[in-house]
Amino acid sequence: MLDTAFLTPAQIVAELDKYIIGQHEAKRHVAIALRNRWRRLHAPADMQKEIVPNNILMIGATGVGKTEIARRLAFLADAPFVKVEASKFTEVGYVGRDVESMVRDLAEQAVSRLRQRRQEEVKAQAAQAVEDIILDALIPPMKAPTKEGGSTGRSNLGFGIGEGSAADALAPDSDQELNERTRERFRQKIRNGELEDRRIEINVAQAGPNVGIMGAPGMMDEATMSGLQDMLGNMLPKKSRKRKVSVAEARKILLEEEAAKLVDMDEVKEEAIRQAENSGIIFIDEIDKVATSGSGKSGGGPDVSRQGVQRDLLPIVEGSAVNTKYGIVNTDHILFIAAGAFHVSKPSDLIPELQGRFPIRVELQSLTKDDFYRILKDPKNALTKQYQALLAAEEVQLDFEDEALLKVAEIAFEVNSEVENIGARRLHTVMSRLLNELLFDVPDKIQTGSQLTITAQLVEERLRDMVKNRDMSQYIL
Repeated sequence: MLDTAFLTPAQIVAELDKYIIGQHEAKRHVAIALRNRWRRLHAPADMQKEIVPNNILMIGATGVGKTEIARRLAFLADAPFVKVEASKFTEVGYVGRDVESMVRDLAEQAVSRLRQRRQEEVKAQAAQAVEDIILDALIPPMKAPTKEGGSTGRSNLGFGIGEGSAADALAPDSDQELNERTRERFRQKIRNGELEDRRIEINVAQAGPNVGIMGAPGMMDEATMSGLQDMLGNMLPKKSRKRKVSVAEARKILLEEEAAKLVDMDEVKEEAIRQAENSGIIFIDEIDKVATSGSGKSGGGPDVSRQGVQRDLLPIVEGSAVNTKYGIVNTDHILFIAAGAFHVSKPSDLIPELQGRFPIRVELQSLTKDDFYRILKDPKNALTKQYQALLAAEEVQLDFEDEALLKVAEIAFEVNSEVENIGARRLHTVMSRLLNELLFDVPDKIQTGSQLTITAQLVEERLRDMVKNRDMSQYIL
């Protein structure tokens, strides 16, 4: 993970360039927005509350990189990130999902990622506890001597060890010494991986029953209901059950449980809320779908629903306190990035108040034939590199000639122009059609160790029908 405290806007753009082709203006704006967040946290304390983020409205057709820019920005910022589709709030008239749910989702995501990080930090300590549990299942420790000086009885020496074990070969002065020596010997065997297949019996925590709450719609919000369900669930006694698993399986099962026990969840929740408030990014896609058509003065119908969604979005984007099951989240400094194609409606069809909350507007350009070629070749996660990695797993080397990539780019651009423009997503369709037969033949007909080269002639042969066929419904994603 890169430390964004030392990344200048130019360096942020350079990092985005590794994955996203073109769209330099959009990259510049999100780079400035990301750097401004760091600047605000280092501004004088009395000014930090006054500095609000410049939310961004991205305008562009599908598949030009809007979502990828926002997602990569969140990765660079190491920040909680949530993507929502504005259209889902109007799926059934205006009784769709509560608009505040996007903030609750952000809080959930922030807690989840921070909990996972904290568990990684205590993994070594948890691994030691797991080793002790496994050892106790293999060689139960002896009970302490009684006050009278005698033992409470001989231990189940060798329990779980099996016949012919090391315990049988030792001749110790006492049962206690035998137990300790045997445990140390088996501890070493566990560390050396010699007992991975040995089956042991362990106690595994069971998830508590789901607690449902009956109530009339509208009586309580989603956060209150979720909080009540968690509270009632925590009041029920925790249950565990015995499972017989191998040592290797036991390690995987127990490691997560033991790591969770070592994490202070109260501290995690407080820190996660701070991260969500100061670093969180909410990406609202398809915002054009809630823009009112024409003048927006319709007396009823879908426009009323869309305006209702916009007016519910407004206080969240402006800055308000949202109740979540982890605590109150203030949205004043969350960065909102909205995006839409705006084919039918225009940004000016949004209500004026909401328009004002997205002061930075950037129009993303449609992808050219050259862009398609570069998308296939340059990014770290380029499609060609993904297919090469897939076949490398079969020990088959896949190469692409430059002329072949140019031909693929040309066909993708042509199909987008003549059928429907779905941007870079068209490349997935074209590449799948090109390579499906080859992927099917490996390793049955194409043996491991082979070297395959995709030529322009092969592209022409495989994709000729795709270009000629005007009925492309079966290929459109």
